[in-house]
Amino acid sequence: MTVYKFGFRAGIFAFGSTVAFVVAQTLQLLGMLAYPYDEILIYGTSLCIVIPFILEILAFHYVAPPEKKFWSHAALLFAVLYAVFVTANYVVQLATVIPATIKGSDADIEILKQTPHSLFWDFDAIGYIFMGFATLFAVPVFERVGFEKRVRYSFIVHSLVTPLIAFVYFYPDFSNELLLIGIPWGITAPLAMLMLALYFRTKALDHQAVI
Repeated sequence: MTVYKFGFRAGIFAFGSTVAFVVAQTLQLLGMLAYPYDEILIYGTSLCIVIPFILEILAFHYVAPPEKKFWSHAALLFAVLYAVFVTANYVVQLATVIPATIKGSDADIEILKQTPHSLFWDFDAIGYIFMGFATLFAVPVFERVGFEKRVRYSFIVHSLVTPLIAFVYFYPDFSNELLLIGIPWGITAPLAMLMLALYFRTKALDHQAVI
């Protein structure tokens, strides 16, 4: 399997997982999912984004032109930082917090819950801020012509959403209404992952043409 094909498949999986997360989050906000199924779906789909996103960025680094690998390497480093923080959060919520809550012993693990401005809330925030940095540092790798120009724009737009995410997470008084400010992320994140996946397919076709 070529790096292009691997990157494409990882990107499609990351895109699908992100869409699934957005759907689960929307259903929760609409009151159509009850606990614990809402949090299981939200954390589960979020966890499914992690590995394919890292692999997509890893493939991106390997196909980047030599003179631009500093930027792709920086994007990869931020993707790894994103993965470390959010994985720590989602595994704790799925494997420890939710089971304990179901058993009625959640008082023992109160500090582990992801509630506004808690430890793991901050982990989640830092993780998604780093994801935004990953897309920001990847921008210089793309050319300003052809399909790459479109991918470049999708990454720029997603990185511009990062301050909104930071505001939602760190504003002193959290509410569901405040969460709505982060709606653009639900569009820009899957779009960036999909566009990068299609970038791999385009590069693969170009590579075959050259051969």
